Amino acid sequence: MPYVHVRARLTRPPVFTALTVVQPAIGPYVAGFPMLLRTLVITGIVVPAVVYALVPNLLKVRTAALGRLR
Repeated sequence: MPYVHVRARLTRPPVFTALTVVQPAIGPYVAGFPMLLRTLVITGIVVPAVVYALVPNLLKVRTAALGRLR
């Protein structure tokens, strides 16, 4: 398991990318919502996607790349 700082560095790009994609995609649907509700909806989509799909796959790629370097 990578150190917490490595996981933090690996997590930031997928979070940024997911937010960049999700906000404009669902923006028109939540435009009339109060800001806190919009944030709740967006994080409800982004957090599971990042935690369960994007970061685990990045960790697999990192492990495979480190294995090839050895």
